[in-house]
Amino acid sequence: MHTEHFAVTQKSADIINERRAKGGRLICVGTTSCRTIESVAHEDGFIPAAEGDTGIFIYPGYKFKAVDALITNFHLPESTLLMLVSAFYDKEKMMSAYHTAVEEKYRFFSFGDAMFIE
Repeated sequence: MHTEHFAVTQKSADIINERRAKGGRLICVGTTSCRTIESVAHEDGFIPAAEGDTGIFIYPGYKFKAVDALITNFHLPESTLLMLVSAFYDKEKMMSAYHTAVEEKYRFFSFGDAMFIE
């Protein structure tokens, strides 16, 4: 799994923690933000300000500490990012969707190929 540099500002951490304290959900846009949040999150879901690198590998069976949902593109089969997506959604169902996408000749990595998963 590759590493990525991240920075969570105090202002961002405060906004996230305040909204979650009021019952709000944490929806990440993109796998980088998801990996960042899960790397810095405390076990109780608290998000501190932090900066560094993450090499976290999220795969089926992973117990999310803070992230409730994800908006991301349709990742290629057998990729580490597909494993991250499969941690939110049943891997077999995800692979079934991929088989349909290949059969129907969907274009991967295309503008507008986003999906919302929780």
